[in-house]
Amino acid sequence: MTRRYLASIVFVSISFFAQAQQKLSTHWEELAAADFVRAIERSQATCVLPFGILEKHGPHLPLGTDLLDVRYAALHAAEQEYTVVFPEYYFGQIFEARHEPGTVAYSAHLQLELLQETTDEMARNGCKKIIIVNGHGGNEHLLPFFAQSELDKRHDYVVYIFDERTPSTGGPAKRDTLDMHAGESETSKMMISRPDLVHIDRAPSESGGDQHHVDLPDGVYTGIWWYARFPDHYSGNGSLATRELGRFQMDWWIDSVAKVIRAVKADQSSLRLQNEFFDKAQHPLDTKQ
Repeated sequence: MTRRYLASIVFVSISFFAQAQQKLSTHWEELAAADFVRAIERSQATCVLPFGILEKHGPHLPLGTDLLDVRYAALHAAEQEYTVVFPEYYFGQIFEARHEPGTVAYSAHLQLELLQETTDEMARNGCKKIIIVNGHGGNEHLLPFFAQSELDKRHDYVVYIFDERTPSTGGPAKRDTLDMHAGESETSKMMISRPDLVHIDRAPSESGGDQHHVDLPDGVYTGIWWYARFPDHYSGNGSLATRELGRFQMDWWIDSVAKVIRAVKADQSSLRLQNEFFDKAQHPLDTKQ
């Protein structure tokens, strides 16, 4: 057997293995059972739960904008750093949009219970590091509370929350300072993730301006604040959106999620400290003072 023949066998074997690795889907729902086992091994037990919502996004964007954008970012991040990405998840906090058509708002207790059972089931299937990537502003209080509530009882897995969606600097200059919901940034990103669902001609048909219906001092919070400012569930000016801005912001989001996945894979401390905490919590009087 010649060296050239042996080298060709090795090359073919390596190529076949590399192709097999590449063909392993990042979509949880697309994996066959045996492939799912391989996927969990390859991901180092790290899985991503992209968290969206169903709500009105101005007059020009689809109800599932947050869900579509966050899954786009997560799945493309998984191409950079392999992980298993959970299917569509939209069971979050959106009470402030219940007056708008198409909004699906689950009760507060169900939001927490369903998320707990979802992460429990993900962990039972081998996901010991679960990264919840938030795509919806209305979850900004829900998700940290959920993560904190994981200390209520022992779990054999860790929940990580990543809640950055838009870079603070760099890229094409934005033309609108009011850009909170279905505005310049969000519309620009949808031009990348699902341009076929962007109806840019409808963007000027409603006002995304702040209506200032309530005047309260700084530091005073009320649940009706969003409706008082943006009763049409639109904040900003989507007609200012550009693909250039969308590409910059989406690429930043994808790269950021990929960095988080790498960091979580490398994290060897959180679960150890969590177990240490639970051990101490059983006998608090023994904790050294």
